[in-house]
Amino acid sequence: MELRSGEVGVWRLAAQRVVPVLPDAPDAPDAAATAAGVVRHLAAVQAQDLRAAATAVAVRTAAGTVDGLAAALDAGTVVRSWPMRGTLHLIAAADLPWVLDLCAQRTVTATRRRRAELGISAADLDVARDTALGSLPPGGATRAELLAAFEAAGQATRAGRGYHLLLDLSLSGTLCQGPLRGREQLFVRAREWITGPATPADPLAEWTRRYLRGHGPATPADLAHWTGLPLGRARQGFAAVRDEFEAVTVEGVEHLVAPEVPGLVAAHRRALRGVHLLPGFDEFLLGYRDRSHVLAPEHAGRVTPGGNGVFRGTVVVAGQVAGTWTRGGTGPAGDVVADPFTPLAPARAADLARRARTLPAGWLG
Repeated sequence: MELRSGEVGVWRLAAQRVVPVLPDAPDAPDAAATAAGVVRHLAAVQAQDLRAAATAVAVRTAAGTVDGLAAALDAGTVVRSWPMRGTLHLIAAADLPWVLDLCAQRTVTATRRRRAELGISAADLDVARDTALGSLPPGGATRAELLAAFEAAGQATRAGRGYHLLLDLSLSGTLCQGPLRGREQLFVRAREWITGPATPADPLAEWTRRYLRGHGPATPADLAHWTGLPLGRARQGFAAVRDEFEAVTVEGVEHLVAPEVPGLVAAHRRALRGVHLLPGFDEFLLGYRDRSHVLAPEHAGRVTPGGNGVFRGTVVVAGQVAGTWTRGGTGPAGDVVADPFTPLAPARAADLARRARTLPAGWLG
């Protein structure tokens, strides 16, 4: 099947359930309508900015609020950690141990030099691990509380040293971030907090399957970018699950997509081609190596001003990034201030205003 480049974004919006479909809908038997369901459907959700991540999950749920994610974090069905690329993600708790085994080693290797520069030895990591496990109360501790415990144990935390101690303990599966205390997320002992983890028979195939169901149409290069795995491993993952997915060609390049996505696009085309407000760091952009199908290269600098890796919220029209937005108000939700790349037609502008009024604030706790 041939798919025009301009249609890729619409298909990805459907795959990512940006237009939520209720679980009993006949055209979406595996639809994600709850926060935990959204996280599992997407496999993992970029979450270095927890407020943005909460908004990303909320706009994909039937309720459209962050309450479900807060409940899932408190219940232990969703956690936050560094499973891939050395970047924080929300992930189903039961998936974290085996995804760390699959993807985290490259981050451990990549950060080895920085740990040496910070004077963090294997013995220091042992002290930090014993301190964390020995000092964490049953309900967890804040980052500040853990760093204070490290200092009391003789482990300096300034100049990024504390961050790298927490990162290493998370990459090894010792800690993860779970329940909330107000607007802070607490660190907990991962092996006690996560119940019922089950490693799939073929972790690479399973993680590829999850990625494609929540992100297709996509290529092995997209999967490699998203996971941080080598391209050869991504190709192995695609080969293992290829028969489960539909192949579409975009500008001569084969992409795989979940077989239900074409039906979702047909059933919800008007909604999918409407106006959507997605937060910064959303999977709609960060889930792929090639973003040119949804974001014109000449506008990329307006989404990441200065090229510093900080992604602004985006205005998406008909599957294409058509502008950015920020929160400019002082109220609990903040007023959405949109900056379209070109003026929107009156009907589109009215849709944007409606979306802005109902956009979740993103604050948890």
